[in-house]
Amino acid sequence: MDDFIQQRHQPPTKLAVPRELVVVCPPMRSNINVSRIARAAGCCGVRRMICCGTARLLAKIARDSREAIELEVHRTLLPVLARLRAEGYQLVGLEQTSLSESLFTFPFRRRTALVVGNERTGIEPEVLKALDRAVEIPIYGRPDSHNVATATAIALYEYCRQYPSG
Repeated sequence: MDDFIQQRHQPPTKLAVPRELVVVCPPMRSNINVSRIARAAGCCGVRRMICCGTARLLAKIARDSREAIELEVHRTLLPVLARLRAEGYQLVGLEQTSLSESLFTFPFRRRTALVVGNERTGIEPEVLKALDRAVEIPIYGRPDSHNVATATAIALYEYCRQYPSG
């Protein structure tokens, strides 16, 4: 047992190819959540986030992801989604709906735009209509949903599980 030494905070695993996942956020109530999402995305090797409203990354929360992630900020979401679709992205909403598929069995496409919802209102109905599919995280207790940053981190992890090398 004396020979067993653990090293903490090893360098990040190198991806064979860049991640083709984009995280898309509507206007959020809190830049804390935007920053938590950015930190989780950065840890997963995601390099692009598109947000609406007054999104900005808070240094103490987002940490090194501020340098690693390209953050685009736009006024509205629908034109952004149309552009992403034209670029070949599948538009997947992270939302509990009557047509949502379980994250446990959902097959992400490599080129995916993961659209998350606002903390209070979720994904707006007109945005839901513009999406290709919706995925949800099964809930087994109260409250009925995860915080948006937590839910996004869970979905990012599942995407990475399906595409471990990029």
